[in-house]
Parts: sequence; structure tokens; C-alpha cells
Amino acid sequence: MSDDKLLKWVKPLLEFGPIVAFFIAYTQMKDNSYTIAGSDYQGFIVVTLFFIPVLLVSTIFLWLLTGKISPMQIITVILVTVFGGLTVWFNDDRFIKMKPTIIYLLFGGVLAFGLIRGQSYLRLVMQEMLPLRDEGWMMLTRRFALFFFGLALLNEAIWRSFSTEVWVYFKTFGLTAALFAFLLMQGHLLNKFAIDKKE
Repeated sequence: MSDDKLLKWVKPLLEFGPIVAFFIAYTQMKDNSYTIAGSDYQGFIVVTLFFIPVLLVSTIFLWLLTGKISPMQIITVILVTVFGGLTVWFNDDRFIKMKPTIIYLLFGGVLAFGLIRGQSYLRLVMQEMLPLRDEGWMMLTRRFALFFFGLALLNEAIWRSFSTEVWVYFKTFGLTAALFAFLLMQGHLLNKFAIDKKE
């Protein structure tokens, strides 16, 4: 197997593997309670405990494999470590459930700040993948900022109103489906403002 083919196979595994592993572990351990160092922890807390090093290791391997890590991945790892650590330390699952809200508010806020300054920070991250004209980048950035703020509100509504199990399914599948649907809806914009390679 060539290095390129290996990279195409291993990279998605390292990026999405920890999330899939978290979901599988949760389904197996959600109804159990575990005693660690004299304290009782529900299965969700224990799964969170093991998710942190799994994510850290996979991110390190991804960096060694590709030689780079996106700012989004770095922020995610930091927040998972902080909020996951707080979840285990205080034996309180609210911290890890708040993590997506913080991430999406941060992403939306950064993009909104750039828009206020008349810049598209999204362009700095995705310019190589999406060659768009300036107007297209500004429109896409506005849409992404609103989308992230919407996801933050949705996450808050889900974890505060429903069970942990519902939130886990939402986090694993709902957010992914929402992102996929959002990207599909940008097809017209991408076609309209795409830069022709002949230009």
C-alpha cells in the first residue's frame, strides 16, 4: 500500500476513531457504576476519563503522520482535556456536555470578529480547499458564524432538556448530520463565487 493510500485511510480513522470509540464504549458502560479510588462514577464519567488520552494519542499520531494540525483540532483537544478533566474531577457530567457549546461559541465569535473587521478568517483556514472570490468568502463566513451560534444554542437545549443518552446520540450523529446538511446547502454559493482556474 502506497503512502498516499495509507494516509487517506489512516487520517479519517485518527480523526473520527476517538468519537466512534467513545460512542461504542458509552453504549456498553452507560448503565454501570464503577468505584475508582474510593469514589463511585457512572459509566459516562468513566468513558469520558478514557476518551481524553485516546483523543490526545490520536491527535499526536495525526500530527506525526501529516506534519500539521488545524487550529480547530488544537482547540478541540484543549477543551476536551479541560472540560473532560473537570467532569472526572468533580464527578459531574455537565462540564463535558458544555464543551460543544464553548467550542461553537468560540468558532462563531472568532468568525464574527473577523467580519466586523471586514475580513474572512474562514478563508485563512480553507482557502486552499475552496478557491472563492472575496464576496463569496464573506457570505460563507457569515453563514458559518450563524451556523456555529445555532449549534451552540442547540447543544444547550439538548443537554439541559434531555437525558445523557439523548445527548450522546445527538453529539455523535446529530451534530455530524447538521454539519453535512449545512455544507450541502452551500453548493449554490460555492458554484456562484468559485474562481475559475482559467482566470
